[in-house]
Amino acid sequence: MSSIDFSKVVVAQGGGPTAVINQSLVGAVLESRKFREVERVYGAFHGVRGIVNEDFVDLTQETTHNLEMVANTPSSALGSTRDKPDLKYCQEIFRVLRAHGVGCFFYIGGNDSSDTVRIVSEEARNASYPLRAVHIPKTIDNDLMVNDHTPGFPSAARWVAQAFAGANLDNWALPGVYIAVVMGRHAGFLTAASALGKKFPDDGPHLIYVPERAFIVEKFLADVKATMDKYGRCVVAVSEGVSDENHVPIAEKLAEQVERDAHGNVHLGGGGLADELTELVKKRLGYKRVRADTFGYVQRSFVGCVSDVDQREAREVGEKAVQYAIWGDRDGSVTIHRTGFYSVDYHLTPLEQIAAKTKVMPDEFISPCGTDVTDAFRLYLRPLLGSGMPDAFRLRLNRVPKILT
Repeated sequence: MSSIDFSKVVVAQGGGPTAVINQSLVGAVLESRKFREVERVYGAFHGVRGIVNEDFVDLTQETTHNLEMVANTPSSALGSTRDKPDLKYCQEIFRVLRAHGVGCFFYIGGNDSSDTVRIVSEEARNASYPLRAVHIPKTIDNDLMVNDHTPGFPSAARWVAQAFAGANLDNWALPGVYIAVVMGRHAGFLTAASALGKKFPDDGPHLIYVPERAFIVEKFLADVKATMDKYGRCVVAVSEGVSDENHVPIAEKLAEQVERDAHGNVHLGGGGLADELTELVKKRLGYKRVRADTFGYVQRSFVGCVSDVDQREAREVGEKAVQYAIWGDRDGSVTIHRTGFYSVDYHLTPLEQIAAKTKVMPDEFISPCGTDVTDAFRLYLRPLLGSGMPDAFRLRLNRVPKILT
C-alpha cells in the first residue's frame, strides 16, 4: 500500500443517538484540523448512507465555537442510519471514499458500525488503496467487546438511575406495582443501572430482570407477590430483551401479534412488553394499581442528564482515533480500559475483536437470585455516572399515639 494522503477525512455517525456522540464527532473534527496534512474534514450526512449518496458537509468550514456548542448537544448532529451494510454495500462505501480521495475514515457507532469499518478496511487493503479506517465506540447498551464501558452508556445509565429514583418516590407515596421496561436486547447493563437510584433498604427497584438470565413468567409473578407481601408495593426494572429458558423473547411470547424489524429481530419497542406484563400481573395476581412505562428513546439523548465523565471520554475517543490513524498509521477500534479508581486509558484494538460481537453482563454483576445486582456492579458503575447525582430523603415519621383505637 502506498503512502497515505491525509488531506481528506470523512467522519460519520451510525446507530442510535446518544447524549455524548457529538463529543466524539467534535473531538475527531478538531483533532483532525490540528494536523497540517489535513485540508478538508467532511461529515457524511446520515451515516454510511450519506457516504454512498455522496451527501457530505464540509466541517472544515465550521467555527470552533459552534462545534463546541454542538459537542454539548445530545443526539447525532450529522444524522444517523440503521443501515447494516453487507459486503456489496461496503464496496460502494469504499468506491465513494476512493473517488473523493479520502485518506481517513472515522465511523462512530456500535457493533454493526465496527463491522462496517472492518469490511471497508479490508476492501481498501485488497485494492492496495491507502486508507486509514478507525472505529470510534458508541452505544448506550454498553455491549462492545474489549471495552470496560462504552461512551453513551454512562449518561443513559445516569438517566435510568434517576428515573427509577423518581418512580420509587412516586410508588412509595401511592403504593402499587410499577413496571418500567428499559432498552437492552442482549445485554442488561442499562437496566441494571436502575439499582443506582436506591437509597433506603426498601427502595425500588425491588426486582431487576436482565437478558443474561432466563425470564420465567411464573417466577416473575411469584417475585412480585412476595415483594408486595413484604413491602406493600413493588417496583420492577426489566430489559426489553428478556427471554425464556428457550431463548424466546418474552415480548414475542406474550404478544398477540409480533412485529419484526428489517433485520428480522422481534420489535421490542413501542410499549408492548410493558402492557403485557401489566395485564399479566392484574389478571393473575388481582392487584388493582398496576402501572407501567416503556422508557424508549428518551433514555438516549435526554438534555440535562449527562455524565461529565461520559462527555470527557467521548471527546477523547474521537481525538485518539485521529491520533492512531495519522500518527500511528493503523486501522482499528478505539477501546476504553479502566485503570485504578477511577481513570481510563485508550488502546487501538484490532477490528476483528470488536466487529459484530456482543458483550453481556458478567456473572459477578448479577446477584445469585437473578433479580438484583451485586456490589461489584455498583462499584463498577458509580464512577461513570459523574458528579452531582441528586439524592432523596424521607421524613422520619415520628408517629403520634392513637387515642380512639
